[in-house]
Amino acid sequence: MYSCISHHYLAHVHSVNFTKTFGSSGSSLRDFRVFATSMAANQASTYIPAAPIFLPEGPWKQIPGGVTAAEGFKATGIYGKLRAKGEKPDLALVTCDVDATSAGSFTTNVVAAAPVLYCKSVLDISKTARAVLINAGQANAATGDAGYQDVIECTNTLAELLKIKPEEVLVESTGVIGHRIKKEALLNSLPILVNSLSSSVEGADSAAVAITTTDLVSKIVAIESLVGETKVKVGGMAKGSGMIHPNMATMLGVITTDARVASDVWRKMVQVAVNRSFNQITVDGDTSTNDTVIALASGLCGLSQISSLETDEAVQLQACLDAVMQGLAKSIAWDGEGATCLIEVSVTGANSEAEAAKIARSVASSSLVKAAVYGRDPNWGRIAAAAGYAGVSFDQNSLRVQLGDIVLMDGGEPQLFDRVAASDYLRKAGETHGTVEIHMSVGSGRGCGQAWGCDLSYDYVKINAEYTT
Repeated sequence: MYSCISHHYLAHVHSVNFTKTFGSSGSSLRDFRVFATSMAANQASTYIPAAPIFLPEGPWKQIPGGVTAAEGFKATGIYGKLRAKGEKPDLALVTCDVDATSAGSFTTNVVAAAPVLYCKSVLDISKTARAVLINAGQANAATGDAGYQDVIECTNTLAELLKIKPEEVLVESTGVIGHRIKKEALLNSLPILVNSLSSSVEGADSAAVAITTTDLVSKIVAIESLVGETKVKVGGMAKGSGMIHPNMATMLGVITTDARVASDVWRKMVQVAVNRSFNQITVDGDTSTNDTVIALASGLCGLSQISSLETDEAVQLQACLDAVMQGLAKSIAWDGEGATCLIEVSVTGANSEAEAAKIARSVASSSLVKAAVYGRDPNWGRIAAAAGYAGVSFDQNSLRVQLGDIVLMDGGEPQLFDRVAASDYLRKAGETHGTVEIHMSVGSGRGCGQAWGCDLSYDYVKINAEYTT
């Protein structure tokens, strides 16, 4: 099993082994169907199963609760009549009892959605936030000033209901580009949304379901770990299945923690974690207009404030943050539209972490590699080619490519290997919706990195050909 330990982990994580933790979800969730259950009117009434969580191993333990696991946070998800069809929850809210140190990471797409522009402007003027409102159904992207004003009206109304300032509300949207939020339906739903807030696991689960679109599973996770001598909790939820590509691949995420962190340190830590997780996944090569990750730190765990990135506590919290975001990111790639397996690309021997990550991302993004995996074809030439055009210089005579435990190329030369066994490895991963591991070495440097993607199937084309019809 491949192990890549960055220098940020070395002081506290002695063997980070990127194993797959499926939990009670089973090995394959593609056969699950959405099912309904009779519940109170202010609760989610339609559910999809939870995704398997692929946490890296480390000095933490997984706990229930998602975004509500950390002290001070509440969440909910309800059906607000925003979806084009069906009654799956489509409106989510995450709140904090106190002013939470805030951070955000956003799409690099120039055609950025109204909520992205709004959140950027709010984070520029405020270091804290109290609420994150999320809708599914309409992306509110490419909607001009009218779409932006919709965001302002919704945040003002929610702020009034929560008795907080409008600039303490952040917004995320997902759905069809060019469609404004169904404002009347959203505004009418806000009192119900606020009244159904809960610090329970159920509140977090309903929020995670409410933000999904073409997702077949919800993505939610929380961990607990010692930071210094204090127990700290970090949780999160995310959505994404298609239109996923590095540079904030349509994905949304909310991360919460009860650690106490200075604003400038927290924002740097969040961006580092995003670069190691959400910016290292790809499904289809399309970067969304709406990609957003909001991270809030309540400071209620009792830990003294982390004021420098150089402290042991900062290193430990960074590792926890990386783990949560990587767990969610890998679940997004696993749930890629039409996918039958997760592809994990691990690169060692590069000159730096950034170069290794770039090579891994290039391979995971290759349509030819993804198609070969779907076709159960161990075509190592496509892997080598994708590494070669990554834009990173390395000696091709040092290139090694390995599929699972099977060495396909070494010293820049093809190796004799059991093609039937290699194809069978790919086939079994597809049949169980498991993981295809591609290991690469490009030299003798200390840089290592990973990226995650999925195979490219016929169903991906079908899903996206009929997206609005």
